[in-house]
Amino acid sequence: MIADQINHAREANPNERRFPFPSQMESLASQARPAAVLWLAGFLQAARLHRVVSFCASSRALSIRIAQCFLLNGLIFLGSLLTLKSVVIPTLLWILPEQCNQMGGQHLCDHKAAIAIYSFLRSGLVEIFYVFWFYPLYVFSFILSTLWYNDIAKHALDVVKRKSLDSTRALNAHNITEPGDQPEGFDRVALGIGEQVYSILLLTIFFVEVSVIGYVPYFGKAMNFLLLSLMYAYYCFEYKWNFFAVSLNNRLEFFESNWAFFAGFGAPCVLPIFFFSPLTSYGLMAILYPLFVLTAAGTQAEQVIDELKPTHEGKLQRIPVFFVAKRLT
Repeated sequence: MIADQINHAREANPNERRFPFPSQMESLASQARPAAVLWLAGFLQAARLHRVVSFCASSRALSIRIAQCFLLNGLIFLGSLLTLKSVVIPTLLWILPEQCNQMGGQHLCDHKAAIAIYSFLRSGLVEIFYVFWFYPLYVFSFILSTLWYNDIAKHALDVVKRKSLDSTRALNAHNITEPGDQPEGFDRVALGIGEQVYSILLLTIFFVEVSVIGYVPYFGKAMNFLLLSLMYAYYCFEYKWNFFAVSLNNRLEFFESNWAFFAGFGAPCVLPIFFFSPLTSYGLMAILYPLFVLTAAGTQAEQVIDELKPTHEGKLQRIPVFFVAKRLT
């Protein structure tokens, strides 16, 4: 009886038996093309570093801030790191050798404690260099660079406005539309402060989420790269959205609806993390980040995305990138 029922069900649904997941596979294939096209478009928009030259040529104050970032994070921070690895550590290895055959007297080789003491002194001196120079310099650079990034974004967006790109044109408001009944006076100030606090909490929780995902075996690194790319892309465009007073709900909706474009845009900024040590990658990213802030200021993201719709012949599905962070916040 049971066998007859099973055979009857198979005859009634032959396609379901042979192809169990056709709709899912078609859906995945339909998303792959628009995701790839938009990711590449975002990557190419971030790589248009000639915009940096254009912005700097249009604003002396912006050029000064960019030069200060290069001086602090490039010459001083990365220069100090290079000096440590190429001069200080080799000098310590010459003075306090780590192998017996490098010592001046053979009698020192007879005392194993000498090598241990040399190693301890060498490590201690390097740690002193880190504690009294690198870590304070890192904190100082982080705080000062954060202030400079705000100035860089402000000067760049002032250049955009001077070139007659008002907020409607700069944002192509048919995709990011601000409601007409915006609050005024104290209510507007309170709403702005509330959105800023909410945004800080949201991004902080999202950063913790990204850090934890990086430790997941097998696919953790790939997910970490993707989410870090999204996070840095959001940071780059947030200056522009704040400048043109785009509400937090609208920017999150637009960002999550076009996640592939922003993942591609943030990818070049995140690459140093996976190829260099933490301090070196920080120095490189501190130099690159303001450049990508400038490319974001000059990117007509909505226009680029609209122009690519006929190319990929499909609508990219929205992914709730900040779902967990929004729930916790």
